Amino acid sequence: SGIEVCRRLRQRPQSRNVPIIMLTARGEESDRIRGLDTGADDYVVKPFAVTELAARIRAVLRRLRPGLAEDTVVRGPLALDRSAHRVTRDGEDIHLGPTEFRLLDFFMQNPGRVFSREQLLDAVWGSDVYVEARTVDVHIGRLRKALSRGAPGFDPIRTVRSAGYALEVDRK
Repeated sequence: SGIEVCRRLRQRPQSRNVPIIMLTARGEESDRIRGLDTGADDYVVKPFAVTELAARIRAVLRRLRPGLAEDTVVRGPLALDRSAHRVTRDGEDIHLGPTEFRLLDFFMQNPGRVFSREQLLDAVWGSDVYVEARTVDVHIGRLRKALSRGAPGFDPIRTVRSAGYALEVDRK
């Protein structure tokens, strides 16, 4: 049942934080309460309007990860527009490769937080891809070079020795 699937997803560490919206024909109050208490983030009873479902998905994303619900994320002088696949620094275009774009997007969702190479590999490259951990260093270097082009001394990527990397947008 959907309740059992939800329960199992919440028990597994790798799927514990996956947003869950139950779509069901069971509309009794006790069913809705049971679904939400099991771990669903929302509960929608059939029939439903697609526009309502889309609004509920946006609401869940806003609550769980505010940075994912917006097309444009701004941190300090940096702006990342997901829909246009565009990055600017103080209004000037910055050209990034696809991996550097995903890396910056991930950092901008979590400013100030330090991530190890392994965490960055999982978040940006995916857990089912085999890539050397040192590959992260190469892409961090490319990202730094692109972000500082035309702005000597601007380096928002902080290296934390023996720990990893973080985005510090307040540093100039």
